[in-house]
Amino acid sequence: MDNLSFQSIETNDVLLHTAVAGPEDGPLVILLHGFPEFWYGWKHQIGALAEQGYRVMAPDQRGYNLSSKPQGAENYTLDDLRDDIAGLIEQSGKEKAVVIGHDWGGAVAWHLAATKPQLVEKLIAINIPHPQAVPRVMKRNPLQWVKSSYMIYFQIPKLPEGMMAAEDFNVMKQAMGGTSRKSAFSGEDFERYGNAWGQPCALTGMLNWYRALPKGSFRQTTNTKVEVPVRILWGVGDQFLSRQLAKESLNFCTAGELVFIGQATHWVHHEQPLIVNRLILEFLDKEKTEAL
Repeated sequence: MDNLSFQSIETNDVLLHTAVAGPEDGPLVILLHGFPEFWYGWKHQIGALAEQGYRVMAPDQRGYNLSSKPQGAENYTLDDLRDDIAGLIEQSGKEKAVVIGHDWGGAVAWHLAATKPQLVEKLIAINIPHPQAVPRVMKRNPLQWVKSSYMIYFQIPKLPEGMMAAEDFNVMKQAMGGTSRKSAFSGEDFERYGNAWGQPCALTGMLNWYRALPKGSFRQTTNTKVEVPVRILWGVGDQFLSRQLAKESLNFCTAGELVFIGQATHWVHHEQPLIVNRLILEFLDKEKTEAL
C-alpha cells in the first residue's frame, strides 16, 4: 500500500479517519468495512484500485478505530451511517462514487444506494444482503435465526465489551480466525486489529451498530429497488449469512448480478483477494482488467 495517506474528514457532525490513495482526479471509490474491522480490512483492495487510476477512500466508520465515537446507540442508525458517507462523498469534491461494502459496511452501502442514488455510480456488496432481504429469508429459513443469534447477546450492556477485551481480545481473534480460512489473517493483522479495538470507547462504538437495531435502524431501509448497477460478491462458506440471502437480494435490484466465490467464507476479500479484485475492476471498467 504505497503512497497511502490519512485524512480526518468532517462529515455529519463526526470526524472520519480515512485512508486515501490514488490520483486526485481519478474516479472515486469508497470502501466501507464491516464488523469488527477498520480501514485496514481493505489492505488487499486499496492498492489494486489506486494502481488502476481510482481515487480510493477507506474510512474508519463512526465508532471504529480513530473516528468519532458518539455516545448512545441512537447515534448509530443506518440513516446516521449513510449520511456519514454521503457527506464523505460531498467533501471529496466528486459528484458521486462507486461504493463497495463488506458486512455492516455493505448494509450502509445498500441503504445509501437505495435512498440517495444520485451519489452512487455503482454498488458492490460483499457478503452482505440487502437489509430487507433478511426478514424475508428468516421467515423461510429458521437456521438463519440461529446464525444471527449473537446479535441478541450484543444487546446486553457492558458484558460483551468485557468478554471481547479479555486476554488481549482473544475471543475476537478466535472468532475471526475460526470462521475464516487458515491463511486469511496473520499475526501482524491481529496486532493491528488489537490496536484498533483498544482505542478508547471503540468496542462500545462498534457494538452500538447492533444496539441501534431495536431502535428501528433497519426500519429506515426501503423496499424500493436499487436503481444503480449492483454486483454482489459472496464467499460460499459464510458461517453467518446463508446463500439464500444473497439470492433474495437480487429481488431488490433493477440491474443486479450475483457471483459466488468458492474456497472462501465471510472474509472472502481477505481469502481470495486476486479474484475479488478482478471481479471489482471488471465491474467498474472491463478495459482496466487487461492489466491484471
